[in-house]
Amino acid sequence: MKVNVFNIEGKKKGDVNLPAPFNEEIRPDIIHRAVVSMQANRRQPYAPSPRAGMRHAVSNPGKGRGIARVQRLTQYGNRAAESPNNVGGRRAHPPKVEKNLGKKMNAKERAKARRSALAATSDSKLIVKRGHKINENGLTFPIVLEKSAEDMKSTKEAIELLKSLGVWDDVERAKKGKKVRAGKGKMRNRRYKSPKSLLVVLPEECDGFRAFSNLPGVDVRIPGQVTVEDLAPGGNLGRLTLFSVRALNQVGGW
Repeated sequence: MKVNVFNIEGKKKGDVNLPAPFNEEIRPDIIHRAVVSMQANRRQPYAPSPRAGMRHAVSNPGKGRGIARVQRLTQYGNRAAESPNNVGGRRAHPPKVEKNLGKKMNAKERAKARRSALAATSDSKLIVKRGHKINENGLTFPIVLEKSAEDMKSTKEAIELLKSLGVWDDVERAKKGKKVRAGKGKMRNRRYKSPKSLLVVLPEECDGFRAFSNLPGVDVRIPGQVTVEDLAPGGNLGRLTLFSVRALNQVGGW
């Protein structure tokens, strides 16, 4: 399958054949499993203190008094404490740091999931279904740029390129979609949530990295760092992706 190659002015300058991994069968089930596995493996062990809920002066009155035989606070008469079935008591079965929260996945299966997610980036229907805003006037997917795009040094140049390609509206969508997270996460250094926009794949740490990485919702990666989560965030396949020609050739080794 051939796709168009665009220059930094957004004009077509030729075409190129997509590498073999783009012919992989699209498997949403394997992609979802791979993403869930990666998210599970990032979870940190957590547990309450071993003495949580047990820091009281208590006594057990024993049987024969017509009351439940639970620990009771020595300072407050008959008020129960510490037992799991009491108000303010300890948890019966709290989480433990020894528990393995990760999920295993076969290496070949994980590699297939990445190739499958890569193939989904070439399907315009899946890209639109995922919520990306694009102007399909002459665009082919994934979007491929010539080598000069790697040398862009300013965000202004990157913005002009995306506008000429007709995908700038998607970056605006990510910018407007930023919102305050619900729940306690906003107190833990993750106050805001923002939609994902473009994934830009460049062959190395070139000037283009800084030009694109300042844009809201845009992720910039080298081919060796691209994961299933980059290609299908949240397990939702069909991310709008932009490659340079050299990065596209390196992806062919997957």
